[in-house]
Amino acid sequence: MLTFRKALMLAIFLLTCIYLFQSSHSTPKKRYAHESLDEVSEAKNNPVITKPEAQEPFTTGSATSTSTNPLRDQKSPQKALTNPGKTLVERLQYQFPYDPEGKFPGYIWQTWKAGPGDAGFDEKLRPMEASWSELHPGFIHEVITDRTAANLIRYLYVSVPEVLEAYNAMPIPVLKADFFRYLILLARGGIYSDIDTTALKTATDWLPKTVAPSSIGLIVGIEADPDRPDWHDWYSRRIQFCQWTIQAKVGHPVLRRIVAQITEETLRMKKSGKLAKGKMDMSIVEFTGPARWTDSVFSYFNDPSYFKIDKAAKNITWESFTNQSTPKRVGDVVVLPITSFSPGVQQMGAKDLDDPMAYVKHDFEGSWKASWEHIKPIVDAASVESKNDDRPVL
Repeated sequence: MLTFRKALMLAIFLLTCIYLFQSSHSTPKKRYAHESLDEVSEAKNNPVITKPEAQEPFTTGSATSTSTNPLRDQKSPQKALTNPGKTLVERLQYQFPYDPEGKFPGYIWQTWKAGPGDAGFDEKLRPMEASWSELHPGFIHEVITDRTAANLIRYLYVSVPEVLEAYNAMPIPVLKADFFRYLILLARGGIYSDIDTTALKTATDWLPKTVAPSSIGLIVGIEADPDRPDWHDWYSRRIQFCQWTIQAKVGHPVLRRIVAQITEETLRMKKSGKLAKGKMDMSIVEFTGPARWTDSVFSYFNDPSYFKIDKAAKNITWESFTNQSTPKRVGDVVVLPITSFSPGVQQMGAKDLDDPMAYVKHDFEGSWKASWEHIKPIVDAASVESKNDDRPVL
């Protein structure tokens, strides 16, 4: 006999089954960072970026990672590519989606021939390497050796075979060292800094208090601002962004662009038989170094795919950043003055190590790279963009 209690339990069971069935067949609605440009204040300085589906989180609090192994902190870094006909940039975007409102990952990446625990680690580098851990106690600090770097890149980019082919084909260690910093920041984010740098202030102080970290995806610093007639005899660009220290969120479009460009240039030279020491048709600075990095950043600033740019507006060029003494913001990028990553060089307006804007000291050891490669001229002055800029740079 069906009692009232049994009938009630049966009704609850049936309602639960119906609810679960409907929930499992419903299509979730995607969320976007901005529904329309009109809803964004100062739209000219805000990137038009679609917010991707959330990644598996690996940061907490003030960019502190809860992972114990940054090489395996996600169940799988790769996704099945449903359309192999897409461009390399599109496939990189699919593999490493950019969430502009996410936190900066709590990683510090450095590279060297040996790890800090190995006998071959240079003793004079120990205080520099230790400074990063001391000022960032909640971060995961990794010094990646050459062998580990190759395995890590293979793990992260297994489903983008062109990138692996390009990395493995590079004939000079400095090329791989340059390429690695872009690859690791694209896939994992955080801070990359050369092993011969000393952290002077915690990265949590790099942004002005008035700028929310959730609105920024990339932090770069000025390496060179040579205000002299013969600047092109010493530097590759009139304003040159340094790539010995970079902070980024996973998948930032600038990193996506530069990884694709370096990959394509590498495979082009490989196919033509020019990918060998002494045969390459461009210098290291132009191929993977600060010239390439600087061009990628400026290309992003002037890309209508990411910014709402008035037809009458002129390109953002070096003129927007020369003689800069405080941070400037363009969309989701903050450009720090030369003092921030080059204090104490006693030229081009850089101030001393005790200046409030001094964040990282670079000792320019560069044992894996000829010192002139930092400043070797690789273009004529006439080939450098020098348009006037009317667009606001905050």
